[in-house]
Amino acid sequence: MLNRRALVALVAFAASAAAHAQAYPNRPIRVVVPFPAGGGTDIIAREVTQKVTSTTGWTFVVDNKPGAGGNLGVEAAAKSPADGYTIVLGQTSNLAINPTLYAKMPYDSVKDLAPIMVVANAPLVMVTGANSAHKTLADVVKAAKAKPGALNFASPGNGTVAHLTSELFQGAASVKMQHVPYKGAAQALTDVVSGNVELYMSSVPTLIGQIKQGKLRALAVTSAQRVDDLPQVPTINESGFKGFDAVTWFGFLAPAGTPKEVVAKLNAEFNAALKQPDLLKKLGEQGADPVGGTPEQFAALIKDDIVRWGKVVKQSGARID
Repeated sequence: MLNRRALVALVAFAASAAAHAQAYPNRPIRVVVPFPAGGGTDIIAREVTQKVTSTTGWTFVVDNKPGAGGNLGVEAAAKSPADGYTIVLGQTSNLAINPTLYAKMPYDSVKDLAPIMVVANAPLVMVTGANSAHKTLADVVKAAKAKPGALNFASPGNGTVAHLTSELFQGAASVKMQHVPYKGAAQALTDVVSGNVELYMSSVPTLIGQIKQGKLRALAVTSAQRVDDLPQVPTINESGFKGFDAVTWFGFLAPAGTPKEVVAKLNAEFNAALKQPDLLKKLGEQGADPVGGTPEQFAALIKDDIVRWGKVVKQSGARID
């Protein structure tokens, strides 16, 4: 039996928790982006949170924390207070690939984070410099088969989605190319545009600006369907490699232990934002396809992709100690 004092305390606690959930948020929400400002992940985080701000009046503050393939930013979010005032926009690389790629991880993608919602999927696109002799994906395959290992391709780093998708393509095409890893996208892009490196693969949001400016030639996208904003660019699937389909996803998460009612409130507002035509248009311009859904669906996706991409990491031999 509860004594009177304990009962009063319990009622007061319940009332306080309910009031907290009802009042949430009553201060700015920090949004950790584990990559530099101006990249695809950063743009998606800002566009989505700005839309929520316009409809709810909530305040979001974007905090870019790049480093260690996104691990530094995700770790910072995972170790923040579980009160709903810190969230992170994670993606395939730091949630599903890094657990196998890195010998030691500073967080557990499944245990240390509370999924909120998948925001968007984005295919990758294979590009070459505007002055390259490779006009089509068929040209690339022909050159790679003529001189195995002579053709090189850049990636933003060992074990990134771009690197591993390139490995998947080489397996599908039965070719061997030389991997040139960079520490991020900036220098890789410079070298591909200048012709110092022949091929590069990264997410559509990261490369679409340079493609539209004519600095890069898009050869193929990795999704099963063409990208609306790059309608003239064929898929790898339709270019003779049936069944090829690889995308990177972006999703919001909070620290594990964040109250379920707070996660539900965030989920509802993000889902509502993804129904707004102007946000859909902006995401489409970045080559991203809106997804939405429940926290449970996102949790299942993370678990499934840890297994799927883990196999590719092991087959590629990529490892970061």
